[in-house]
Amino acid sequence: MEHAAPIIAILGIGTAVPRFRIDQEDTSRRLTEALRGNPDSARWARRIFKQCGVETRYTCEPNLLESASECRYFPSLPREDVPTTAERMETYKRESVPLGLQAARKALRDGATDAADITHLITVSCTGQFLPGMDAALVRQLGLAADVNRIPLNFLGCAAGLKAICLSRQIVSANPDAKVLVVCVELCTLHIQPSGGREALFAASFFGDGASACVVGSARPHDKEIFRLDQDYSVLLPDYAEEMVWEVGNHGFDLYLSPDIPKLIGRWVPEEIERILNGGAKPDLWAIHPGGRGIVDALQDALGLTDEQTRPSRAILRHYGNVSSATILFVLNEMKRELSASGSGPVNGISLAFGPGLTVEMAKIAYLPSVVLLEEPAGGVCV
Repeated sequence: MEHAAPIIAILGIGTAVPRFRIDQEDTSRRLTEALRGNPDSARWARRIFKQCGVETRYTCEPNLLESASECRYFPSLPREDVPTTAERMETYKRESVPLGLQAARKALRDGATDAADITHLITVSCTGQFLPGMDAALVRQLGLAADVNRIPLNFLGCAAGLKAICLSRQIVSANPDAKVLVVCVELCTLHIQPSGGREALFAASFFGDGASACVVGSARPHDKEIFRLDQDYSVLLPDYAEEMVWEVGNHGFDLYLSPDIPKLIGRWVPEEIERILNGGAKPDLWAIHPGGRGIVDALQDALGLTDEQTRPSRAILRHYGNVSSATILFVLNEMKRELSASGSGPVNGISLAFGPGLTVEMAKIAYLPSVVLLEEPAGGVCV
């Protein structure tokens, strides 16, 4: 029997979070207490923590669960007691690799892939750096080949996870025997700033820590529950470089997010989506990186999406917060779980993520419960 030609797909996905969970209501209460000398900032903190769409998230830093008077990241202690960038990077170095290992091992198991078969390793992070880097540590501890092709993507922001997936597709397209392991680790909460400023409080309200990983390779007819990777597209929106800024400061990384970002994404991204669809039908699946509640709201309104279509993105934001580059694989994993549980057939989709620049990363995808399905299904997916 002649089999269909291999397709390029996400063969397995894994996610991991630290053991310390941040409850949004509790954190808002403690932060408000720390800001009791600044009533305007306290009111703003209560408002943004309530409205940002997050209920829980995770952190590698147990001090963030301490009382207002003991938390070194809150604006209630003398400046000299605030963790320096060097101290935060030591925590990042200690905590990032074990979290990445958890996610990577899950992805390898989910994709039924041996570590020895991995030809390329792409590591992604914008919340910390050290050398030798996470890529070298993962090679040793996962048992990857010493000559595996290592490609670190550092300091590219929230869009970098999808960028790594798209790069993986391009690698496998050029070499069908390649198998790419992508590992994203972000410890965003290490950069919470001890400030009552609106920008700092906004960033503190919805970022969380976590890791995600996936295996990308050529799919065979026996593979199940995968995401086929089709065309990818990257664009730099004009004149908006200052809307999202991430710089290294003396007390961690200083993040500025313009309040206009959701409006700009809602205005410009639909036009870019039309380019990648190239006249094709609007897909059913929408894996939107939940960079914030406002971004999901803006795209839902601009694209006419249903609550069900944005539900996976909102669910990840609600339970994990924005985990920067790692988030898009959390969303895809949630989609895969739902589609598998419902017994869904093949479904077309699109994945989107956003980062500094403003950068928009997009990829056409298709959920395939089994690549042995050869009929033309509803929605135009051809397997």
